[in-house]
Amino acid sequence: MLDYEEEARHYDDLRGGEPRAAAAADAVLGLIPGQARTLLDAACGTGLVTRRFAAARPGLAVTGVDLASAMTRLAATRLPGRIVRADTRRLPFADARFDAVVTVWLLHLLNGPDEAEAVLAECARVLRPGGVYVTTVDKAAAHNVGSDIDAVLAARPRSPVRDAAADVEACAARHGLVPAGQARFRGHGQGRSPRRTLADLRRGWFVTIPPDSPLADRMASRLAALPDQDRPRPDPVFTLRAFRKPPPRPTLPHPR
Repeated sequence: MLDYEEEARHYDDLRGGEPRAAAAADAVLGLIPGQARTLLDAACGTGLVTRRFAAARPGLAVTGVDLASAMTRLAATRLPGRIVRADTRRLPFADARFDAVVTVWLLHLLNGPDEAEAVLAECARVLRPGGVYVTTVDKAAAHNVGSDIDAVLAARPRSPVRDAAADVEACAARHGLVPAGQARFRGHGQGRSPRRTLADLRRGWFVTIPPDSPLADRMASRLAALPDQDRPRPDPVFTLRAFRKPPPRPTLPHPR
């Protein structure tokens, strides 16, 4: 996994900046009911998307949490007083605290199914009955746009998929959440070019390929031979899934 303490300095620049943040925030808010008054952005990163949630809906009280201290420091400059350093697997909030909970680009980073289960359990716990949880799914698959770069990258070992849509839906169901919609948005500025992909390869971006390994060398040679070295290939399109926490069923009176 990348060192997000180090990544914070250039995180936004490498991931589409404001255009991608705007697309993500608009898509997420499209799945959240207008009457929501409190929102938790779990694993909020630099706060670039989090800030847009608050700006788009002035009546929405937005809180962001992230475990990386460098990320939370940056996020706090964008949403002062609303950012908390915390582990999404152990959220420091009371049960049923939020009308909406969001995890954008988080589940794919988790180390195993137990961590994914813990995150979903915590998101469901702090979500009030009737509230909505929104998350990205199938992130790695979205980056495969069928380009010549993807043909080169196909040789790399695959990481386990922690955010497969079917698995996320099954996990959500175990914690009392039911499907409530989906949306897609474009990852502006994240289309790969051969030169940038080669640089990412050498800095360890692709975690299953040691940068100095023979496989990395072979892939680097193939990337360097591709045409249009600085032309980005198509942007990925990401998928969001929404889940609702049903209100408790009314208790029927006992017959006398």
